[in-house]
Amino acid sequence: MHTHPSRVSRPGRVRLAAAAALAATLALVGCAGGGPAAEQAPVELVDTGAELDQVTVAFPGSLANLYIGQESGILNYNLAATVQEGLVSQDASGAVVPALAEAWETPDESTYVFTLRADAKFQNGDPVTPEDVVFSLQRAQDPELSPGISYYLNNLASVEKTGEREVTVKSAAPDATFLVNLSNSGALVVTQQKFWEEHEGKVGTSASLLMGTGPYQVTEFQPDSHVLLERVDTWWGGVPKAKSIRVNFIPDANTRLAAAQKGDIDIAFNVPINQAAEWQKISDMRVESMNDLSYVGLLFDERVAPFDDPQVREAIALSVDRSAIAEKLLRGYGEAATAIMTPESLAQAFDGDAARAELAKIPQHDFDLDAAKQLIDGTDAAGLKTELTYPNTGPQLGIAAQAIAENLGKIGVTVTVREVPIEEWLATIGDGEHGLGFMWYFSTTGDPAEVNGYLLGPDNPNGFESEEAAALIAEANALTDPKERAAKLIELETLNAEQVVNAPIWWGKSVTAFSNGIGVTDYGPYTFTGTWGAQLFAAEAK
Repeated sequence: MHTHPSRVSRPGRVRLAAAAALAATLALVGCAGGGPAAEQAPVELVDTGAELDQVTVAFPGSLANLYIGQESGILNYNLAATVQEGLVSQDASGAVVPALAEAWETPDESTYVFTLRADAKFQNGDPVTPEDVVFSLQRAQDPELSPGISYYLNNLASVEKTGEREVTVKSAAPDATFLVNLSNSGALVVTQQKFWEEHEGKVGTSASLLMGTGPYQVTEFQPDSHVLLERVDTWWGGVPKAKSIRVNFIPDANTRLAAAQKGDIDIAFNVPINQAAEWQKISDMRVESMNDLSYVGLLFDERVAPFDDPQVREAIALSVDRSAIAEKLLRGYGEAATAIMTPESLAQAFDGDAARAELAKIPQHDFDLDAAKQLIDGTDAAGLKTELTYPNTGPQLGIAAQAIAENLGKIGVTVTVREVPIEEWLATIGDGEHGLGFMWYFSTTGDPAEVNGYLLGPDNPNGFESEEAAALIAEANALTDPKERAAKLIELETLNAEQVVNAPIWWGKSVTAFSNGIGVTDYGPYTFTGTWGAQLFAAEAK
């Protein structure tokens, strides 16, 4: 899912000083030649069948809390995914599949009756009960206890135990996104009621850790340092091949690269684009890029003048050269966005080319500095000075920010670009003080309404109020036909474009480095929001 605090990138549901970012920008423009980065020769792996003693994973940011309800960036989701489960999960293609619930029925369009697995256990060996599921879902819905995910359960009407292994969940209104939000990649990670109460709800800390039902249990957590995961024999899906996983928090890109060069890293998340070539040179490592269902765009807080003026917002949108950013600055590790939702999120309705064609029909703000200058000169924003922050976990955002700032300077808008820690960046989103900001959002569910529903719906971070937008979201989520739903969401995206509520810039790709001694089954966009620890195996190159 989520920034909404939930899936906003927290790499983790998102590092350069301004001068360094500018230097990187110039270097990338000079070396990229407008084309994509060179691809590494594919490596064919075979499973040796051996066990792995420990797999070392490098995260590009640190975590302060492991419970996604409290801290819900994408790295928090990645970590929790192999520790805690929901009633359902998603497979490698994004389809909803059983998790703690072995089956479910939908007697009507707003009712879901789940049958829990008889062998579902917590990592302490205790069985999972319907009471634990009810308790967990009620806590996830509470905005004070779970501010990072409660937003996604606004449509939850009730949850109750209705049998020895049965839980019935009802939505207030029909909602195509409801089922997936009962997964660990949505808003539900089932914990034990006894564990929560013993720790007075202060879970996910170094003192309390987590209690879940996944293949790995957290045994050690040092914020700003590492997390240690140990495999368990209580998971209904079997015993994983890797005995333990150590996740090290290494925010500095150069430090992370040096550790990989010394052979101290088996898997590295979010390899910086401008370092991809260096990672590809590391012996016995492979670098793979994958569409990560992420969206990057400019967010305008309409509670902050002059960003309440649509003419100002349009002028800024026209000053963003999306194609140049995607082709030169991102070196092919991103695609110029024509909408908030990605083509891949529309896969049930259209194939890739058809989805792109549909999204291209949405009104666009193509790069045009002359038109931008005319617009800004006709407002009270002439001579505007503002700030654009980006998280230290997203150096590519810093590179793009410098390019955007340079263009805005040409129309008389002075933008100070500032790199900040991920936590500080998250706090600026929708704070009513920062009128211009980045939105970096990783969709964990892949649902086409996840991101635009957050950015345009009730309680959005833009201060945008629109009964029309709310109605379109509700109508789309009540539809079950993929093409009808896509058409309604394209109406929503058209509204966004016409009022310039958000300015899309690019759809992203993640760049991940793997040791050739480590294989991952079913590697895809949804791998790291599933029980990925159980998918690791000892490998050797053919």
